[in-house]
Amino acid sequence: MKILLLTHAFNSLSQRLHIELKKRGHTVSVEFDINDAVTLQSVDLFQPDLIVAPFLKRAIPEAIWRHHTCLIVHPGIKGDRGPSALDWAILKGETEWGVTVLQANAEMDAGDIWASVNFPLREASKASLYRNEVTEAALQGVLLAVERMQQPDFTPEPLDYSRSDVKGSLQPLMQQSDRRIDWQRDDTATVLRKIRSGDGFPGVRDWIFGREVMLYDAHPAKGLQGEPGSLLGYSANAICRATLDGAVWIGHLRDKSGEHPFKLPATRVLNRLLSDLPEISDGYSDIHYEERGRVGYLHFPFYNGAMSTEQCNRLREAYCAARQRDTRVIVLMGGPDFWSNGIHLNTIEAADSPADESWANINAINDLACEIITTESHLTVSALQGNAGAGGVFLARAADYVWARSGVVLNPHYKDMGNLFGSEYWTYLLPKRVGEERARRITQARLPMGTEEAGELGLLDGYFGRDNPQFLSELQQRALALAEDADFERLLDTKVATRHADEAEKPLKAYRREELERMNLNFYGFDPSYHVARYNFVYKVPKSRTPITIAQHRDVNRRDKDDWSQAS
Repeated sequence: MKILLLTHAFNSLSQRLHIELKKRGHTVSVEFDINDAVTLQSVDLFQPDLIVAPFLKRAIPEAIWRHHTCLIVHPGIKGDRGPSALDWAILKGETEWGVTVLQANAEMDAGDIWASVNFPLREASKASLYRNEVTEAALQGVLLAVERMQQPDFTPEPLDYSRSDVKGSLQPLMQQSDRRIDWQRDDTATVLRKIRSGDGFPGVRDWIFGREVMLYDAHPAKGLQGEPGSLLGYSANAICRATLDGAVWIGHLRDKSGEHPFKLPATRVLNRLLSDLPEISDGYSDIHYEERGRVGYLHFPFYNGAMSTEQCNRLREAYCAARQRDTRVIVLMGGPDFWSNGIHLNTIEAADSPADESWANINAINDLACEIITTESHLTVSALQGNAGAGGVFLARAADYVWARSGVVLNPHYKDMGNLFGSEYWTYLLPKRVGEERARRITQARLPMGTEEAGELGLLDGYFGRDNPQFLSELQQRALALAEDADFERLLDTKVATRHADEAEKPLKAYRREELERMNLNFYGFDPSYHVARYNFVYKVPKSRTPITIAQHRDVNRRDKDDWSQAS
């Protein structure tokens, strides 16, 4: 089938659908829903058999849904309607939720139902649930709907609230008043639900030191308590605020009226205002280490997978400390939502000199990569529970083995960020693993990659586990088996000998110097593309067009070359 993905942005769900539908032999093209004229033009150009809308912020034009089957991916159970489906589910403390694939018609979210998939609703942020449970349920639902599209006798189910399995309802757009925190009366669980219901958009409005800010990235602060509403201190990048029965850590803030009105680490936003508050030792940490047998696990669940200069430095110190332990294998865990997305564009944008901070950040992540590559005491594993992008993909490849959860999406390229050349020793790591030709293909394609393709190309050494619990269970078994392998010493000796031979042929510092010469031009040269792209990313500037790399129907060369009718 010819399937058009009509979406507000090419987000994680859209990317996953793009990968999985293509893998099943469908011809897939993407169009950003910029305005009615552009959307109508895309349909005329592509003539799709099916339009799937995984992420929209407005209704599909009637001129399209009247004449084409358009399926909306709604993050709610059967009968749920409205733009704040997941927000309400979290705020109300629902224990089960779902995704419904329904047909677009004149009434928002009220069309015939093609598929519905439910899942247990864990206690987590909206963003985390969306990237994991919602994405997996949406994929199942869309694949089922596509299968049913090809069954001539299938009839979608009209929305009927009299049915026992239709338990949702029409819900309004959630307002800030619905999420408002009453610090004098709300317990920790309530505060967490409110902040998580708005993370990562739009956040929860609050006031700290008289400043209006939006709250994100909340976690329970175990063992801490104080006067409800008071700030108890800070730790790493987070601040601690007391609730009725305990306290919460708040990792990120957005000061809409400040000099930098985008998400930043909480301590960065408040800065000098925290001078009278204590630093809480052994408090919040976005890095932690644990051991199981002769395996050390280094966790770094950085918010949105971004790694600032300061975080890279702390992670490098933690890694070096892990290397001193009497273990055999070190597993680099990242976080449950992201492994890493490379340098931290928001902290760079907020710096006095974004160019200087870009330089500091790329050098800090390179320092970390160098420590991993040159490790001679352990075998190392990068364990990708969540997605990875840009420099994060190549940082993962610095380890001896890269294992990923099935369904993880990789974006192993820098080009969309103003044609960045990239570093993290990728010019050494990638050709060594996949060969020169595949390395060019991977870095130039500008397309998301699934685990199956990444495994075939050699970018991954293995992928397994349908979800995070399954992945973690098998990961521990594999890591322990590696540590207890009878040939462990031979494996380690071979690794060290290979690294020494590579160093003799061309030193790591030469790869780094060559990469950074190109990056220096990106940061300080005459071409401002990187700085413009970074600004647009940080400030969420809407796209004015869909990139040709994903909009096949707008690629004149491809249209001339391909016979769409045969492809369908």
